[in-house]
Amino acid sequence: MKVGIDMAEIERIKESAKNEKFLGKIFAQEELDYAFKKKNSAESLAAFFAAKEAFVKAMGSGFRGFSPKEIYIIHDENGKPLLRFSGKAAEKIKESNLSFDVSLTHTDTTAAAVVIAFKESTEGERI
Repeated sequence: MKVGIDMAEIERIKESAKNEKFLGKIFAQEELDYAFKKKNSAESLAAFFAAKEAFVKAMGSGFRGFSPKEIYIIHDENGKPLLRFSGKAAEKIKESNLSFDVSLTHTDTTAAAVVIAFKESTEGERI
């Protein structure tokens, strides 16, 4: 089992999000669609940003070989955040045989994310 954690300043992401190039480089369309439906989109964007950083910390790889937008957050029908992958990141995940849990939170000023990477045993236990 591996763990990654990261925090992002909401105001910093809010300022960066004024730049379309930043948005297109960092966030998947699903994340942008979700965030811009919210009253304060910067809170969601900052949490998504923190999740990407927490993910690469859990993997111990940094963003080598794939783009931040290839790691993205969707939400299930109950609102639980789920990590999803595309492109080269999806290939790396398939090779790793790892599964992931993610938790997101924020205050008025800071967003945080924790990512746990784990393998499931044949009995369904997390190892």
